[in-house]
Amino acid sequence: MTSVLGMSVAMTPNIDRLASEGVKLTQHIAAAPLCTPSRSAFMTGRYALRSGMGSTGHVQVLLFLAGSGGLPPSETTFAKRLQQQGYTTGLVGKWHLGVNCEYRGDHCHHPNQHGFSYFYGLPFTLFNDCVPGEGHDVLADLQETLQHLMMVLGVGLVTLVCVRLCGLFEVRLWLLVLLFFLCILATAVWYVPFMLLPTWNCIIMRNQEVIEQPMTVETLPQRLLGEAQNFIKRNADHPFLLFFSLAHIHTPLFKTPAFAGKSHHGRYGDNLEEVDWIIGKVTETVDSLGIANNTLMYFTSDHGGHLEVSDLQTGQKGGWNGIYKGGKAMGGWEGGIRVPGIFRWPGRLAAGKVVDEPTSLMDLYPTLKYLAKDTQPDRELDGYNLMPLLEGKAARSEHEFMFHYCGIYLNAVRWHPPGSDSIFKVHFFTPNFSPPGAGGCYETGVCLCHGEHVTHHTPPLVYDLFHDPSESHPLTPDTEPRFAKILEQTAKAVERHKSTLTNEQASDDAHSHASTAAQGVEGQMTWNKILWRPWLQPCCGTFPFCGCKEDTA
Repeated sequence: MTSVLGMSVAMTPNIDRLASEGVKLTQHIAAAPLCTPSRSAFMTGRYALRSGMGSTGHVQVLLFLAGSGGLPPSETTFAKRLQQQGYTTGLVGKWHLGVNCEYRGDHCHHPNQHGFSYFYGLPFTLFNDCVPGEGHDVLADLQETLQHLMMVLGVGLVTLVCVRLCGLFEVRLWLLVLLFFLCILATAVWYVPFMLLPTWNCIIMRNQEVIEQPMTVETLPQRLLGEAQNFIKRNADHPFLLFFSLAHIHTPLFKTPAFAGKSHHGRYGDNLEEVDWIIGKVTETVDSLGIANNTLMYFTSDHGGHLEVSDLQTGQKGGWNGIYKGGKAMGGWEGGIRVPGIFRWPGRLAAGKVVDEPTSLMDLYPTLKYLAKDTQPDRELDGYNLMPLLEGKAARSEHEFMFHYCGIYLNAVRWHPPGSDSIFKVHFFTPNFSPPGAGGCYETGVCLCHGEHVTHHTPPLVYDLFHDPSESHPLTPDTEPRFAKILEQTAKAVERHKSTLTNEQASDDAHSHASTAAQGVEGQMTWNKILWRPWLQPCCGTFPFCGCKEDTA
C-alpha cells in the first residue's frame, strides 16, 4: 500500500490499538520512495541496488508482469532464512518483484522461489489499468504516442487509397501494401501490450497457478483477508511467518460498499478505514487462537503518499504525508520514505513504548534472523537487529548513517551523531518539481532521478530533522557551527558505503558526487527487462486466450 501516514484523518481504532499495545517507531524509514525497490530492500535487508533493483532512467518500477526483471534468484529473503529454520512461510497479497526469467513457467522470481511456502495474491500490483474508467498508469506517454502513430498511418493509408481510386495521381500498389502492414504492426504494438493490460497484469495466483485472469477487484480485499486468516489458523500450532501485503492504499482506490462514504475524507479515507478494519480482523484472529504472546506483529508501509494523484471528483487519491516534505518517487525527501512502524508482542515488548531513533524497513531481515536463532553466514546487510531497541536494552540506533537512493543514485545521507539528538540530512541533489513552485512533479506524474529532472547542490543542502522535520530551513555555516563537520563526516561515510558495493563503479555524472551502481549484479530495471514479452506471460488457458475466474464457492 502507498501510505497510512495520514492515519489521523480517519478513524483507525485497530491500528491505534496495535500502537498502544506495542512499540511505535517514529522515524521508521523505507530504503526507497516507491514500491519495487523498497520491497526488494525490505525483503533482503539490503539496499535495492545490491540486487540490481535500482533504476537508471524513466522506468523506476516493474511495469509488466511478463517482463524478465525481478528479484534475482541469487538473493536471499527473510522468508527463505526462516523457511530454512523450520518456519512455514506465506505471502498473501502484493508481490511486484517479478515472476519469470526466460520462459513462461520458470518462476525464477516467484515468491515460492524466494522462501514462501504458500502464495496467494497479486504477483504484480494494483494499477489503474485493472479497473475500467480509472485511466492508465503504464507508460501512458508511450501509449499516447503509439496511438497517434497508428492514427496517422491509418489516415495516410485511407488518403492514398482514395487518391489511387480517384485517379488523382499514380500510387504504386507496393506502397499501399507496405503502409497497410505498417498500420497492422503499429496497431499490434499499441493494442496488444497496452489495451489488454487488465488481462496481462491484473491477475491472481495461488502458488504458481493462475486462478483468476483478469481479477475481480471489487472482491479482492475480502479474499485477501480470508486467505490471511486461514493461513494463520492452519499454522497456529507451529512456527510460521505470514507477510500480509495489502493492495490498499494504492490507486485505484477500492469502492467496497461497506466502507463507501464511511469516512469524512473521501474515498482515500474510506480505504484507510477499510485497512484498519482488516488489521483488526487479523489481530482478532491471532488473539482468538491464543497465540498473541508467541506472535510478533509488525505494521508498516513501503513508501509515503503519492501526492500527484488526485481529481476533482474523488479528491486526493494518493494520500497525505503530514508535515513531511515530498512523497512517493521524490528521492530522499522525508515524505516519500518516512513510514509507519509498529511492533506488537504482548509479554515480550512493553506496551506503549515509543522509539524516536532512526530505524529502517531493512531491519526486519536481521531481526527475524535473530529471533529464529539463525547464525549462518550471510551477505553484506544494511539493516540491524531491532530487538535491543524494541525491548529497551539499547537507547541508540545502530544506524548512525542511512543512505537514501533515487534509483541507483545516492540522493541523500542521514547522520545521527553519537551523543547528539540532532539528525542531519544531507541532500546531494533534489528532484525538480513541476510546475515550478509546486510540491511535486504534477506534469510528469512522478519525479525522476536523472539528467534535467534533478538539481545538484554544491554545497549540498543540509537539514537538522530533529529541529526541522519538514526540511524547510537548510542550514548554513552561519546557522550551524558543525556545518563543515557534517559534510566531512557524511563524505567519509559515503566512501565507506561505496567500498561495500561489489565492484562498484561511480556514475559518469561528476555532479552526483555519491552516485554508485553495484556492478557484478545484473540490472533488473533496464528497458530490456521491463518490456512485455508474450512468452513470459502467466496465463490460465491457452495463450493468448487467457481467462478464468476463481471458484469462491
